Amino acid sequence: MFTRMAIKNFRAFRELKVEKLGPINLFTGQNNVGKTTLLEAIFLLSGAGNPEVAIHANVLRGLVGGNGTHPGAVLWKEFFASLDIGNVIEFAATHQSLGELLLEVESRLPQEVTSITPTNGNDNLPSATTNVPDERSLSFSFRQGRKQTAQGHIRLKGPGFEVSRPTVDVAFPATILVSRGGNAQEDATRLGKLRREKRGDLLLEALRIVEPKLQSIEDNSASGAPMIWGDVGLPELVPLPVMGEGMVRMARIVLAISSSPNGVVLVDEIENGLHHSVLKKVWQVVESAARQFGTQVFATTHSFECAQAAHQALPSAAFRLHRLEILDNESRCVTYSDDAIAGAIEHGLDVR
Repeated sequence: MFTRMAIKNFRAFRELKVEKLGPINLFTGQNNVGKTTLLEAIFLLSGAGNPEVAIHANVLRGLVGGNGTHPGAVLWKEFFASLDIGNVIEFAATHQSLGELLLEVESRLPQEVTSITPTNGNDNLPSATTNVPDERSLSFSFRQGRKQTAQGHIRLKGPGFEVSRPTVDVAFPATILVSRGGNAQEDATRLGKLRREKRGDLLLEALRIVEPKLQSIEDNSASGAPMIWGDVGLPELVPLPVMGEGMVRMARIVLAISSSPNGVVLVDEIENGLHHSVLKKVWQVVESAARQFGTQVFATTHSFECAQAAHQALPSAAFRLHRLEILDNESRCVTYSDDAIAGAIEHGLDVR
């Protein structure tokens, strides 16, 4: 589990320090203060120097299509604060079991390519022409403790990418859920794995919070592709997406936690699709599943009701409420104590 994190020169952050992280972390704040960026930073760190994680981060922003297509060289600039590719991006963190972790990301030009052209018919008098292709790469350097453990790079090549991967495993499993969209086939695969582990009831009970009539669920390919189906008492099973956005959202959160044992789950706008009346029970399910799988949760919200429900539902030892804000062009993170959260809610103060 992470206990602290520091970010430099990444997107909206010139510098940000986040202290006092807990098992369940909820981040609030106004638009454009960096809530989603914080989730991306943790996701990039989870790759332990694997540059392919950068592609997934840009997929979340819509800068890279699901088929790997991209808009061009502007892609890498968006990673750097103020679009300044001369800086080095740093993600530093303290992890309870892994110790000190550091990921550095740099933008680099490729090596110079020099061609030799004889002049005046004399091969002993060459003129050198140096070509520097305008195709920068991102270079990743990962350290655990004081030892460098992995390096990799990625650069644009035609409509796709050229990637050099490190030969090490990821630092920890990580799953990130965007505020909208998802993959129904991936959901079904994760349910199949959960059922093989004889834990399928975990998802069933979670979904019953949103739809009490749900009798059973299964991963089924009857429609031509794997998908989660449910029995709500109708003559036939119903695909999960037909039951509503809240059902899909609840399923994806639980399945993400079960798929990231001893890792992290990152959820952008966790309340999306869920009615405020069920949020307290949702948080209880999240905390229970996270505890069972040893998963640390980082989520963002714009909802006062969501923050209030988390405070009411979760034990103080498990829950941390953080607020991101920008003061005098500097980013900072304020972590509320349990008493401060209670006082703010009681007096109607905005903790979002």
